[in-house]
Amino acid sequence: MPHSKAWRQSLSILAGTTLLRLAIGAFVPLFPDETYYWDWSRTLMPGYFDHPPMIAVLVRAGTAIFGSHAIGVRFFSILAGTGAIYAVALTARELAGDGAAKLAVLLLSCMPLAAVGLILATPDAPMLCAESWTIYAVVRALNVSDAKDARPSVRWWLIAGLAIGFAMASKYTAILVPAAIALACILHPRLQNKFGERGPYLAVAVASLVLAPVLFWNWRHDWVSFEFQLGHGLGEPQGGVLAALNRELELLGGQIGLLSPILFFYVARAIKRAFEPTPDGIRLVLGVTAACCLAFFVYSATHRRAEANWPAIAWIPAIILLATEPVDTDRSERWLSRGLVLGGVLSAIVCIHALYPIIPLRADRDQIAKAYGWDLLGTVVDKHLDAVSTRSLNAGNELLVAAERYQDASELAYHLKSHPRVYSLNLIGRANQYDLWTTFSEHALPGAGLILVLDEQKGEPREIRKLACCFHIDSGESVALMRGDDFVTRKRLWFLSRWNGEWPLRNQPFPWTH
Repeated sequence: MPHSKAWRQSLSILAGTTLLRLAIGAFVPLFPDETYYWDWSRTLMPGYFDHPPMIAVLVRAGTAIFGSHAIGVRFFSILAGTGAIYAVALTARELAGDGAAKLAVLLLSCMPLAAVGLILATPDAPMLCAESWTIYAVVRALNVSDAKDARPSVRWWLIAGLAIGFAMASKYTAILVPAAIALACILHPRLQNKFGERGPYLAVAVASLVLAPVLFWNWRHDWVSFEFQLGHGLGEPQGGVLAALNRELELLGGQIGLLSPILFFYVARAIKRAFEPTPDGIRLVLGVTAACCLAFFVYSATHRRAEANWPAIAWIPAIILLATEPVDTDRSERWLSRGLVLGGVLSAIVCIHALYPIIPLRADRDQIAKAYGWDLLGTVVDKHLDAVSTRSLNAGNELLVAAERYQDASELAYHLKSHPRVYSLNLIGRANQYDLWTTFSEHALPGAGLILVLDEQKGEPREIRKLACCFHIDSGESVALMRGDDFVTRKRLWFLSRWNGEWPLRNQPFPWTH
């Protein structure tokens, strides 16, 4: 096949899959984490409790164009995913030609990691995009650095610094990429010479400038974001050896699911082969980057549960390695083709299931079903807000809305027709961004009322027992969250009136007050 044809096919596949992701992203309701980031985007800041600000910036840009709809929230995250795949294709093309670029696009388009994961508005999308461009720029810098004119090399190092700065402004774990690249340069004799050039140091300077606002925000907030993320992934080990082993197996299963079983084998093999000696050391850079990122999350799983999407940062360089690796035998090529088909089928099943349930899972155990039913809850709460003027519940005082968890609070804020500020009380659960914004006790005046949305449970909720000292409390209606005819979960409304100005102690203090 002529190379130019392979490249055109790569771009066609990329364009088609982008349109498909946009279509799916427009119709699938927002998940709780996505509405959380949407709520961030309404108050743009250089940093947030959980993550750096890049996802909030993308959501704000999308909603400025399309409004507060699913496609608006996801639009630029989906385009960031396309940018990631395009950068991976360019890197593969640089190393092994147009055929490798086409394989790279096929790999990412078929893997559930990208085919499904890059639909959602999460920090992973801008982070993976910026990481992919970092790797492309580093490969270009390493490929031209031996020329007599060093200016092209410096230019690519500057681009790499800019890209990794944006990656770290998307998700803090992106720091693993430059650290791994530096380690690879130490390990390879030719690459050791890079420490005598100015390009890598200029890259560090540019990345530091990009990240400076995030660092300044954290300094102003007692480094709360860094402390939270370190505790989230590397806190005190939970459970014993069996619990750690279970977390490792869960992490492994998640990675096999995100890549698909056959492609997982090929990608893991490509990482292993990257450590075989090569004159230029570029494959070593990719292999060390993938291996270091994976090793970090394997270690993290010995302490706390590692989410399946966390190691996604490792698979970008690994996919480039696989796409640029010569095919050993016809048998290997056949199995790789089968892996692409299997990955595509798995991705298609998940995408279809997101639109219409086809996987035989109970809705209350289905992660995708968590996005459904919030519109009905919002309608019910709106009904009570509209009726406040005719009810004696609040005695003419302000009536606000709250939930215990940030997921519920953000979904309510998104689905209520006026998109009001909804408070997350966090009396029992962990601290989050809502603690850094004005809280109910800081905003409201004595006498204020509250519609509180809690999970339905047997007996009186602990949150209600805590708040009994401060409000007159009445139990309200129960609302079932449904996906079609399938039950997902149930929420209960509680009506809290005549606030006396006091506030109960929370179970967990802020991280910086330990």
